[in-house]
Amino acid sequence: MAKAHKNELSTSQSDGLIEILKIRFEKNMNRHKSIEWANVQTRLEANSTKLWSLNEMEQTGGEPDVIGYDKKTGEYVFYDCAAESPAGRRSFCYDSEALASRKENKPKDSATGAASTMGVDMLDEEQYKALQKFGPFDSKTSSWLKTPDEIRKLGGAIFADFRYGNVFVYHNGAESYYAARGFRASLKI
Repeated sequence: MAKAHKNELSTSQSDGLIEILKIRFEKNMNRHKSIEWANVQTRLEANSTKLWSLNEMEQTGGEPDVIGYDKKTGEYVFYDCAAESPAGRRSFCYDSEALASRKENKPKDSATGAASTMGVDMLDEEQYKALQKFGPFDSKTSSWLKTPDEIRKLGGAIFADFRYGNVFVYHNGAESYYAARGFRASLKI
């Protein structure tokens, strides 16, 4: 078996991930009614680096799935679709600046740092609200969101959750972190 390089999966890992994604795709057709799996699979097989990023989403508990198609770029859009904020991406502060500012009890990483390492984007407020059309997400957890610069410059960051049948967007100091707060990612392939 060929050994995988950094940011690249072995053939068996790729095949295994594609099978997981196919099963999830078929179980959740409401997320992508007009998209055919064969077309998605062709894109996945042609993009090994992005397949590696999807694997990172999967391995950290994100349960990525296709939620749309970008007609301008011809790319399929994947979001984390786990019911709760991905377990392998919780207890992070917002960004590297916030991480550096903590003198004690530093979290192991920041949300933006982990997203960058994984090769994915964090969901913004609009994307998070769009995700909620496919079911209630984060009814027990919360997720950091890509924060507007004007809020971040003042030391804050935003996060959201789904409670009482509604999406709530809140603010917190960017250096804060909680066991029930992670982040959700998106990836275009």
